[in-house]
Amino acid sequence: MTPRENLLSLLRKQGCEWIPCEFFFCKSLQDKFHERFGADQNYMDYFKIPMRRLPDLVPDDDDRSRFLKYHAPENHIQLSELDEWGIGHRATPTSMHMTEMFCPMRDAEEVEELEEYPLPTYSAKNNPHLREQAEALHQRGLASIGNMQCTIWETSWYIRGMEPLMMDMLSDEDMAQVVFDKVLNMSLQRASLYAEAGVDILYLGDDVGMQQSLMMSEDTYVEWIKPRLAKVIQRAKEIKPDIIVFYHSCGYVEPLIPHLIEAGIDVLNPVQPECMDFEEIFKKYGDRVAFHGTIGTQSTMPFGTPADVKAAVKRNLDIAGPKGGLLVAPTHLLEPEVPLDNVVAYVDACNDYHF
Repeated sequence: MTPRENLLSLLRKQGCEWIPCEFFFCKSLQDKFHERFGADQNYMDYFKIPMRRLPDLVPDDDDRSRFLKYHAPENHIQLSELDEWGIGHRATPTSMHMTEMFCPMRDAEEVEELEEYPLPTYSAKNNPHLREQAEALHQRGLASIGNMQCTIWETSWYIRGMEPLMMDMLSDEDMAQVVFDKVLNMSLQRASLYAEAGVDILYLGDDVGMQQSLMMSEDTYVEWIKPRLAKVIQRAKEIKPDIIVFYHSCGYVEPLIPHLIEAGIDVLNPVQPECMDFEEIFKKYGDRVAFHGTIGTQSTMPFGTPADVKAAVKRNLDIAGPKGGLLVAPTHLLEPEVPLDNVVAYVDACNDYHF
């Protein structure tokens, strides 16, 4: 098997010839990796990670200055970036990948204001080489990923603001409907482009879990988010029936797992061990969905020993069994606190595992 074939077989629970590994380094860990293994080394190649993401999609209109009018003039000086959806960002000194966000439609009071908000469109015109890029990865024996996490809920609240959007969902449904449907249409365009490109994996997601509870009620999720997520998945699978849909949500999401399966996901990420017990989750749902993650980046990866890391990998692979269904991996981006020795221990544990 090629690395791609081995990975896809594992995710489809058809067994695998070896256990693949997967993770992302922050800039600090990339620097430490280069110091130890050589400046010319690519850590994904070095550790034989079997999957790569295609480039982010380019919107038809990427003139972000059009969004400035949706931000208060006094905030302009604070914005280090306007993203393609018009959300303002300011870097924070305490995180490698989180920013302070400025939600452009937080103060909107009328449906018409939300209807006129100029979310981008996405088409093949500005993304002409996606299929060639996916096929180039396949020629290297690597699986291809179309990455569009922040699919419905997160993008919507980034635009509207979390508190205003939650209030809309409860008391001003027309406002909520406009935001969610505009984001849905954008997500349908993005999913279509990736599926038409022939990617192996479509990576969706919305953080809807907190450490010990859901961010919203199960009924609220089912009413507002689930049907729109299902439409995105349906569109992708109509175009490419064998596409594998990953879904990411941090935190505790067990009540939503049956709904995510009904919506059409194939792989749930990350199953944080600090929030949910993998053995329990696998017993309940392992016959209907595969998993990605399970090695804690709040606990084992930064604060455990190499032996702890190896034990966690073995435990979770033993639970999943020889049919597969678990791409065992750290649950999030590996931050500066993670010792490089623990990363090496994780890779070694994958390489040394035998059913």
